[in-house]
Amino acid sequence: MLDIKWIRENAEALDEALTRRGSSATASDILRLDEKRRQHLKALQDWQSQRNEASKQIGKAKASGDAAAVDEVMRAVADLKTKIQDGEKLEREIDAEIDAVLATLPNVPLPEVPFGTDETGNVEVRRTGEKPTFAFKPKEHFELGEALGLMDFERAARMSGSRFTVLRGDLARMERALGQFMVDTHTHEFGYEEVSPPLLVRDEALFGTSQLPKFAEDLFQTTDGRWLIPTAEVSLTNLVREEITDESALPLRFTALTPSFRSEAGSAGRDTRGMLRQHQFYKAELVSVTTPETSLEEHERMTAAAEAVLSKLGLHFRTMMLCTGDMGFSSRKTYDIEVWLPGQDAYREISSCSVCGDFQARRMNARYRPAGEKAAPRFVHTLNGSGTAVGRALIAVMENYQQEDGTILVPEVLKPYLGGLERIGAR
Repeated sequence: MLDIKWIRENAEALDEALTRRGSSATASDILRLDEKRRQHLKALQDWQSQRNEASKQIGKAKASGDAAAVDEVMRAVADLKTKIQDGEKLEREIDAEIDAVLATLPNVPLPEVPFGTDETGNVEVRRTGEKPTFAFKPKEHFELGEALGLMDFERAARMSGSRFTVLRGDLARMERALGQFMVDTHTHEFGYEEVSPPLLVRDEALFGTSQLPKFAEDLFQTTDGRWLIPTAEVSLTNLVREEITDESALPLRFTALTPSFRSEAGSAGRDTRGMLRQHQFYKAELVSVTTPETSLEEHERMTAAAEAVLSKLGLHFRTMMLCTGDMGFSSRKTYDIEVWLPGQDAYREISSCSVCGDFQARRMNARYRPAGEKAAPRFVHTLNGSGTAVGRALIAVMENYQQEDGTILVPEVLKPYLGGLERIGAR
C-alpha cells in the first residue's frame, strides 16, 4: 500500500507512475478525500476542546448554585458528546474510504523500469548457457510423457477436470527430486532458511501480500472462508506481519517447497495442452525481508539464486526486466527468468523475482527497529521470487534432455536424488 503522506507530496509522480502502469490517474481523488479527512479531524479536535472547556464550567456553575446555568452547561456538554461520537464514526468511514482506494493502487515502478504496455516491452538483461542441438525434431513434454506412460492427463481430467496432471514412476520421482534439489541449493549455498508454512490462510494474509482484494478471482477459497495459497510468498512474507524486527536480524531469507493453487482466471484457451499452466503445482519460493538500503542489492542476489538452479541443471535461459505494463501489482521492479523449451521452440517463464519496497510491509504493518537509533520503527522492504517453478523445471529437463528414442537423460545434479538413475524410460 502506498503512503498517503508520500502521495500528498508527490501527486504528479503518482499520476505519472499510474499512467506508466496503464492505470488511470487518481491522485486528485485521493487528495480530495485526504483533505476532507483533515478538515474533519480539525473540527473533531475543536469539539473535543469545547467539551473539555465546558466540562470545567460544570463545577463552577454548581459552586455558584445557579441550577439553570448547570443545566445549560450540561446540555452543551451532551450536545458536544453526540457531535464527537458522530464525528468519530464519520472519521472511521472516511478512513475506510481512503484505505479502500489505496488498496487498489499498484506499486510505483523504479525509474529504471522500462515503459511498456505488455510483455513486448520487456527488456532482455542477459542470456545464460547454450541452446541444445538435436539431430531430430524435438518433442514437447506432453508428447514425451504420454509416450513413456508416465504423464496422464486423461485420468487427471476424469477426477479433477482440466489443468491437472498425474505423474507416475520416474517422472514423479524426478519432480520430487527437482524440488529437493532447489531447496538444498537455496539453503546450503544462499543461506535461506527452510520453512514448512500453512497452505491455508486468512483474508488478512492475502491482503498483506496484495492478492486481495483485487485478485480474488485468481484464488481458490474454502467453505470456511480460508484461501489456498497461490504461492508460498503469502505464508513466508506474513511471518513478519504485525511485528517489529531488530535491524541486526535482517535480512531474513526464507524458502519453502509447497504446492501452489491458482484458478487461472482469464487464461481460457492458453496452454491448454500439457502441464505449463496448472491449477495445482509445486514451487520452491524465495522471500527476503530487508532494510530499505539493502533491498535492491538483495533483489540481484535473489535473482542470482534462481538463476543458479537453472545453470546447475544445464538449462539455457534468459533474464528479462519486465516493463511497467507487465509487472505484478505489488512490484517496484521485476526480473523474469525464461527457460528455453526446444519442443516449443520458445522461451517460457520459470521464475519471477520482485522487489516490493515497503508496499507489502505497510499492508502487514511489518517494521524493524534501526540499530543504534532512537528513531521510530521503520517499515521493512520485502522481496519474493520463484526459485523455481518445479513443474516448469520438469518440463524444461524433459525437453532439453530428450533422446531420439523418447527417453530422457537425467541431469548430473539430480542423479544423487534419484539413486544414480541415468535415464528415464517407458514404464
